[in-house]
Amino acid sequence: MAVGVKVRNNESIDRALKRFRRQVNRSRVLREYRQNMSYLKPSEEKRLKEKKARRRRHRNRGDRKKRL
Repeated sequence: MAVGVKVRNNESIDRALKRFRRQVNRSRVLREYRQNMSYLKPSEEKRLKEKKARRRRHRNRGDRKKRL
């Protein structure tokens, strides 16, 4: 999952660096790296996933009321 950028003709380094940063963000390399920095127990991961789903359902429930 290597991300690389070739500097084009007459392109400044700043512009190429900006393209590189954008590609890194889109490929989610940093997000995966940060996740792998610490270990989450499967039970903890499941608990966080359920909590996130609960919050998402609660938010969507409020949107539904506004539309009616």
